[in-house]
Amino acid sequence: MMMTTPAQPAGFIGRAAAPPYPRKPAHSATGQWLAESLDQPEIAWEGWRKGPQTMLPAGRRFDAVRIPAELVHAAADSAIHATVAEYLTAALDGPVICDPARWYYALVPPDTTESWTCGLARCLGTGAWIGVPHTDLTKHTQLHWCVPMTQPGHLCDPSTVAALIEHGHKQLIPEPTTFRQPAR
Repeated sequence: MMMTTPAQPAGFIGRAAAPPYPRKPAHSATGQWLAESLDQPEIAWEGWRKGPQTMLPAGRRFDAVRIPAELVHAAADSAIHATVAEYLTAALDGPVICDPARWYYALVPPDTTESWTCGLARCLGTGAWIGVPHTDLTKHTQLHWCVPMTQPGHLCDPSTVAALIEHGHKQLIPEPTTFRQPAR
């Protein structure tokens, strides 16, 4: 039996479809709030037009707690994206960016770096730059919002983020083992 493929459109030369960039992302109040972490917000919008993310400075509008994926997955008791997203939405009530390769970034109020004491995750503040996806990007194959920002300025509570990290760490620590002493 001979297999055939459907006719290709005129001009098709065997390449994959072009990515959706450049594009014109829709302006939103949360996008504008994030963009205003730059002195020239139009630079952020230009970044989002050219690609799925733009670089924004931490320390002005937000700081970011960079959490290893292992701790988040342990806290959520799952590595399944939808389950993790549901868990983080309920547990943190604030925006979280996911880099599927390794990290979650919980956005917290600026100057959280001054009081951050949890040694299991680093809080990034003034001087750090964060890759921030456009506010409508939730597809989990690239840097995306695991928990989208619901309104301008609505950020995660740092103590809640620290508690989640500690919970994840406890889930990773094995139960203590008691050893029997040999009979004499």
